[in-house]
Amino acid sequence: MRQNPRRSAVRTSMGRRIASAVIAAMAGLFALFGQSDPSMAQVQGGDGVDTALVIAVDVSNSVDDHRYELQMQGIASALEDKGVVSAVLTGPRGSILVTVVTWSDRAQVAVPWMRIASEADASAVAHKVRELPRFTGEFTCMATMMRFVNDKILPQVPVNALRTVVDVSGDGADNCNAREPVAAVRDEIASYGTTINGLPILEGSEAATLEEWYRNNVMAGPGSFILPADGFDDFGRAIKQKFIVEISGVDRWLLQRARAMGPTARIASE
Repeated sequence: MRQNPRRSAVRTSMGRRIASAVIAAMAGLFALFGQSDPSMAQVQGGDGVDTALVIAVDVSNSVDDHRYELQMQGIASALEDKGVVSAVLTGPRGSILVTVVTWSDRAQVAVPWMRIASEADASAVAHKVRELPRFTGEFTCMATMMRFVNDKILPQVPVNALRTVVDVSGDGADNCNAREPVAAVRDEIASYGTTINGLPILEGSEAATLEEWYRNNVMAGPGSFILPADGFDDFGRAIKQKFIVEISGVDRWLLQRARAMGPTARIASE
């Protein structure tokens, strides 16, 4: 049966808003109740962490100074958010590792691996992010970035992590004609048990198609998902919600809820 396109569009919009609201509600719950829940008591001692999180940020030529600032400020504010900090502190080991990789024609480490096990740690990492000098480049070389992460970053996680997550954000598909497809490198990373999540920034000439491209070429691994930002001005909201899902361990419940809202729900997951 042929679907009414107007009705389908309304259903898509409603599904996306509801799915986003589910994550926002969980952020509030962690901020209010996370630290006092005895069932989430953290294991004391040991050198391990719950999550090793690679934050890979697009700085190609479509990202001007204002957009760069929106991304860095969004990441820093998200790391300091009470809901995010509560998600970190209430994990089994009560800590995570974070590194920031900026990428365009090539990828580089902007913030090396840092441990977050307190509000002060989160503020220290956020400060480094805010103080990063402006990096830039011409092209969106995602395959090159993923190869760099696979070969140079993930093998050097300094302590044992219960899960490893690569958080990829950007406003365009790969346009470098790399020697290996993005999906091939992604699959190699995922084969080691790493989760790759995507935050497509839906602004500019690729806004209508980028979410689907990220779903087909970026998302992979256990519990992986796509959570778009409605333009650069919405990046801070999206990255905060995304961090909570990636760190908190409630991702399966959230993704099941999103799927239950229908195939057009905002969060796409494996």
